[in-house]
Amino acid sequence: MAGLLFTPLAWASLSLLLDFRKGRCVSWLGMVIQVLVSLALWYAVMERGGFSYALGGWEAPLGIALRVDGLAVTFVLLTAAVATACGLHAGFYLDACKPWQRYFWPLFWFLWAGLNGVWLGADLFNLYVSLELISLAAVGLVALGGEAAALRAALRYLFAALLGSLAYLLGVALLYGRFGTLSLALIDEQLASCEPALIVALLLMLAGLALKTALFPLHGWLPPAHGIARSPVSALLSGLVVKASFYIAARLWLELGDRLGSPWLAQSIGALGAAAVVWGSWLAFRQPHLKQVVAYSSVAQIGYLFLLFPLTFAVAEPVSLLAQQGITLQVISHALAKAAMFLAAGNLILSIRSKRVDALAGVSHFLPFSLFSFGLAGVSLMGLPPSGGFAAKWLLLQASLASGQWWWVGVLLLGGVLAAAYVFRIYRASFLEVGDSDDFYHPPQSLEAIPMILALLALGLGLVAEPVLSVLSLPFEVTADVNEAQL
Repeated sequence: MAGLLFTPLAWASLSLLLDFRKGRCVSWLGMVIQVLVSLALWYAVMERGGFSYALGGWEAPLGIALRVDGLAVTFVLLTAAVATACGLHAGFYLDACKPWQRYFWPLFWFLWAGLNGVWLGADLFNLYVSLELISLAAVGLVALGGEAAALRAALRYLFAALLGSLAYLLGVALLYGRFGTLSLALIDEQLASCEPALIVALLLMLAGLALKTALFPLHGWLPPAHGIARSPVSALLSGLVVKASFYIAARLWLELGDRLGSPWLAQSIGALGAAAVVWGSWLAFRQPHLKQVVAYSSVAQIGYLFLLFPLTFAVAEPVSLLAQQGITLQVISHALAKAAMFLAAGNLILSIRSKRVDALAGVSHFLPFSLFSFGLAGVSLMGLPPSGGFAAKWLLLQASLASGQWWWVGVLLLGGVLAAAYVFRIYRASFLEVGDSDDFYHPPQSLEAIPMILALLALGLGLVAEPVLSVLSLPFEVTADVNEAQL
């Protein structure tokens, strides 16, 4: 299990010494290894259930503990799939002649290591370290564009990330001062009463993580960063990076929220999520640039995730489980669909040599493949069957009705309609005829195949939702301990 952390760090160090083309070959080999290790971990969890692992044999609270269960290994596999797709696409998409592009590979591997650290982390400080590694790598990837706008977006992202980290770290310090440990499991065992300092700690950590996740109205940094970055980078940021901070927030809420939270707090966070769905979708519909449409769509789709908070607070356990399963499917579906959408958008921009939506006129006749991938990904964002987005929204709808919180049903339905509006706006522009001459650049088939595969996975997720959910144990439940010799 430790190899999922240290192998990407080793590959990052190695690729830092190489030019873009050599780094690409080395990285593609590393992707194969990471996928195989991720599959091996999945097999181990299927065989023996969840387990924990102490690096070097030092147990908590002194050592660094890793923990894995069905949820964690699912996210490890999701990261392997999306990161591999983005890495393959980047190898063909990025310009190897530009000297700064060689830094894509080390930053890519640092990002992957940080993501695995979040999925497998068992204490609050190591989660913080992993989150910071993700943030710094992501900021560097945004700045790789080299233009002044990219540097401004990266700097804005950096300031938001630092502010979010500061709030999170202050909350961690309060918890450490009270319990003398940062292990989530030990804090959960010792937490007996609701104290004002602990409530402040939870609020600080949730606020910092909400900023890093770009929850409305703290989303201002996301559209510039995702819109200006190179398309493989945008796919990584939207598909995976924003999920890491949400994952930590969800863990905090599910483990501590029942004792430190309140109905007012849960409903307020849900209301912000609902506002994100509406406001993000409206802004996506109005954007003149293609990637900005997709970027503001991310703001909207992130809003659904925060319905977890009201739908799991003070409800029956079966209802809470429905909500957790729905949110997990939404995370997986959105990661696949949004990565596909950004990669397809990058192909279209490459083809039309413009970022504007109105420049898509005629592209449907000459370049249908990438446009079709974009549309398939949009089906999942709308929540139409048989997509993963439909399965996720169906579970959330059931949880809303079963918990008596019927108002969230309106958010789910309205969000689907608004998603259809901005997706069909892209299609409307592409079907306008401008003549019979083919003046478009035709990307290689390898560039067009990758987003298609991701979009098909997002579409087919709804058909295999039951087996996927069977892999997911109750979130964050560790059933056994192993030592280094057993791994």
